[in-house]
Amino acid sequence: MDIRYLTAGESHGKALISIIEGMPKGLELDLDLINEELRRRMKGFGRGKRMSIEKDRVEILSGTRKGKTIGSPIALLIKNKDFKIESLPSISCPRPGHADLAGILKFADADARDILERASARETAARVAIGAVAKTLLREFRVDFLSHTVMIGGVLAEKDFTFARMKLLAEASPVRCADKEASRLMCLEIKKAKEDGDTLGGIFEVIVKGVTPGLGNYAQWDRRLDGNLSRAVMSIPGVKGVEIGAGFGVAFERGSALHDGILFNRKTKKFSRSSNNAGGLEGGITNGEDIVIKVAMKPIATLKNPLDSVNVKTGAKKKAQVERADVCVVPSCGVIAENVCAIEIARSMKEKFGGDSLSEMKRNYEGFIKAIRNI
Repeated sequence: MDIRYLTAGESHGKALISIIEGMPKGLELDLDLINEELRRRMKGFGRGKRMSIEKDRVEILSGTRKGKTIGSPIALLIKNKDFKIESLPSISCPRPGHADLAGILKFADADARDILERASARETAARVAIGAVAKTLLREFRVDFLSHTVMIGGVLAEKDFTFARMKLLAEASPVRCADKEASRLMCLEIKKAKEDGDTLGGIFEVIVKGVTPGLGNYAQWDRRLDGNLSRAVMSIPGVKGVEIGAGFGVAFERGSALHDGILFNRKTKKFSRSSNNAGGLEGGITNGEDIVIKVAMKPIATLKNPLDSVNVKTGAKKKAQVERADVCVVPSCGVIAENVCAIEIARSMKEKFGGDSLSEMKRNYEGFIKAIRNI
């Protein structure tokens, strides 16, 4: 069975709900691990007051017994403390850069409140909870994730660190930046933007280590893993660009300088590459190298000094609606991207190795690893 999921819930509704189907039986779920991912999502210099109100905690409603999955759909609940959707006012002055006006036109309804309540990035907490379950499965196969900030406010970070070192330094940084000096300067830029009533976007990178070769498929467009990863990341509110490996840089190189040379270790019987410009994916299939995804995020659309807009009911020129919002969420978006990538990789793992139970899935995995070492 394929892994699939749905989320439900509004920004100021009662709760966020996630339903996941297709997780193998026998996977031990750790509430602390899921809650830690939710905590990581809420962190970051530049987050708004909502993060001091909510203390996201997940409750598992179904799909487990004695802490382990039983093969049936898993339902997860995250309650909202800031539950006031029924008393919030209507919004008729849409914000440039938000889904407000596009949603008004879609539904032919002048009140943007119904639009922004679901279009809000609050929904991503539900996807992070699902991603944490996916990460739990992938850890059984020694797959690990990190995200780190590359640029905020024009400040570029150095990236010359090992995977383990970068992960450690990024987790300790208020902006998830492994470069300490760049981290300090990014915080200053965020502070300046806040003082100006403005917002900042930026660039972050997700790296996935330990992914087996052979995930994904070139046979149909919707089974290409690079496409599915890109779609998942692009679906995060505020994301405007996704690159895999060298990304747009591939357009500036000759093939002889770009493509990753193939190596073979006779002792371990493993293939490897002399570089990783492909970002771990070729033809929509993993090649055994780290998956590397770089993501560009736009500034938050809600400004304390709002841009020009119109009242959609009267047509009169007005300033855009001002809502409570963050100044910069690039660090948080990196965590969200880790988790939506985890969902897609877990889905490809399940597709490749099948198995109704974790033990069956592991047997199939070990058999495949043995087979590719005997090519």
